[in-house]
Amino acid sequence: MKNNWWIKIPVAFFLILGLTEYFVDSGEMPAFLSNKMVQAFLVFVLLLLIAIALIINAIENVMYQTLSEEAKERYLLSKNTQWQWQWGKKTYKKLLGSRPIEEESEIILDHNYDGIQELDNNLPPWWVYMFYATIVFGIIYLVRFHIFNDYDQEEEFLTEMSMAAKEVEEYKKNAKDLVDANTVTLLTDASDLSAGKAIFESNCIACHMTDGGGGIGPNLTDRHWILGGGIKNVFNTISEGGRDGKGMIAWKQTLKPAEIAQVASYVLGFQGTAPANPKDPEGDIWDEPESAE
Repeated sequence: MKNNWWIKIPVAFFLILGLTEYFVDSGEMPAFLSNKMVQAFLVFVLLLLIAIALIINAIENVMYQTLSEEAKERYLLSKNTQWQWQWGKKTYKKLLGSRPIEEESEIILDHNYDGIQELDNNLPPWWVYMFYATIVFGIIYLVRFHIFNDYDQEEEFLTEMSMAAKEVEEYKKNAKDLVDANTVTLLTDASDLSAGKAIFESNCIACHMTDGGGGIGPNLTDRHWILGGGIKNVFNTISEGGRDGKGMIAWKQTLKPAEIAQVASYVLGFQGTAPANPKDPEGDIWDEPESAE
């Protein structure tokens, strides 16, 4: 006997999968990949659909065996001719709601205009269902936004903008090259400090010496800073350069923001150390301001 469970099961399964993804909030990852409970549920649903198909098929086989030979032939003929599209055809006819030509005499109205008669047809069911759907939607909208005063467009916009701002801030935390003098923080991770040391030894020791004691450039080990201390000022000085005409060049064209943050954090590690030949202090004493509570 011909059956089409190989079509029905995948269609039903993917329909349930789509509904699950719609109702389960899993962020950027699909729910069936990130949520083990969803995975277990979908496996259960698939096994249940297969079990239902096997049970129905077994019942059909048992009932088929009880039929007479003539009834078996009629049944097989019906199964062969009523393929899966029969359901679609029946549904289509129901949605149209039209009457066969043979039955038009039952719905002809009494009046006659020059031989033209009118049929008393019902409204197409598809149109009626859509009309009812608009009524339901209108009631829900009215109750939600005009009775319970749910969010308006401005509030929705502000909510979306607030969520977007949080996402941008989270993105900036993970995108190191977006750091600037306003957002930079002191790096303490060993890998960052090691990278900063490599950059310093490749580019800075000619002016500041290996131990930061200073030479052409100022001493980095004391509390005196020409353009301000602290991670933000040091980052800005390395990025934009020192004093015009006699200061350090701007390194922003050579180093990435993340690399500037690394070398700035490494430079601040010289504070309080004892270099071999320290240069005399230059600039003003810098005291790190206390962060506001």
